[in-house]
Amino acid sequence: MAKIVGKYKMETSENFDEFMKALGVGMVMRKMGNAATPTVEITKDDDGTYTLKTTTTFKTSEIKFKLGQEFEETTLDGRCVKSTITLDGNKMTHNQVGDKEKKEKNSVLTRDFTDTEMVMECKVDDIVCKRAYKRID
Repeated sequence: MAKIVGKYKMETSENFDEFMKALGVGMVMRKMGNAATPTVEITKDDDGTYTLKTTTTFKTSEIKFKLGQEFEETTLDGRCVKSTITLDGNKMTHNQVGDKEKKEKNSVLTRDFTDTEMVMECKVDDIVCKRAYKRID
């Protein structure tokens, strides 16, 4: 099994603008998102709590979670979603459920880990975005 805990730097991104459009992200926020090269750091405490910190030149986001337990998350684009994250082998699945009253969409972020990288697939409706991150620590 690959080591999940570590630090990753994004190297490639495909279809991210379309993914953000499908979520209803405005043009200014999309321009910032497309220009960003995020660094993701994943840590795990002794009690099983994970921390996933995403840092860009524009914004830093940090979520704390336990596998399989729902939590509230404010996404980098400002949506407040109910999230659940599970782990199956080297695959971490992050389900985000949007507020139906606000007509927010659900999305799924899947992170596949190897010893040298993390490949993230982001899905909303029929739109798929892929982002590859190199392990740097």
